[in-house]
Amino acid sequence: MSASWVRTWLRACAALVHERSAWLTELDAAIGDGDHGINLDRGFALVVARLGLDGEDGAGGAPDLPGDALLREAGRVILGSVGGASGALYGRALQRAGAALADGGAAVPAEHDRVVVVPADPGGEAPAVARALGAAVDGIAALGRSAPGDKTMLDALVPAAVSLRASVVAGQELGVALDLAADAAERGAEATIPLVARRGRASYLGERSAGHLDPGAASSALLVRALAVTWSRG
Repeated sequence: MSASWVRTWLRACAALVHERSAWLTELDAAIGDGDHGINLDRGFALVVARLGLDGEDGAGGAPDLPGDALLREAGRVILGSVGGASGALYGRALQRAGAALADGGAAVPAEHDRVVVVPADPGGEAPAVARALGAAVDGIAALGRSAPGDKTMLDALVPAAVSLRASVVAGQELGVALDLAADAAERGAEATIPLVARRGRASYLGERSAGHLDPGAASSALLVRALAVTWSRG
């Protein structure tokens, strides 16, 4: 993944999160602390500012950092600025994605066997994107000790990563593959509505957590959609 591609994706993430910040906060107010959208919006705004991504060309103050280093730096900013579990989980995810790109996938195991890391293919961006997403998901699963069905961000991210991996294996064009992955993430997020939360702040509500869209799954679906938006913008 080129540095330009990563910069554009981070900017797209910041824009989508900002646009839907009030909605994410409303979702979190129902079953959490009521600050998910606010915190995530602040975190991605700081990523854009501190990495110098607010220039028109997206290069800004970090033109010399490769894509993997940009992801790791973005992870550090999120870790230091977004409170609660979401900051730790998204920060870890970005750092693991960057490590996967730097190591070519070989040194990033699928710790919980949620997603099989796609083998390295220096000749194509699609395997690199799938590898980074798979590593991010595994990092979240390990840190959060959660699994699909627990009413967490994994309910959106695992379907997205599985869909993207399948598209890469099938040789699907990347733009189509990313659209399919984003669709899978959005379906996965919607599927959290009837679930009873087994992890995170929402789990304290027990059965009362059912009937609500999980805010972490909702924000995760936005970030996957940002991948598709990035590719469509060329």
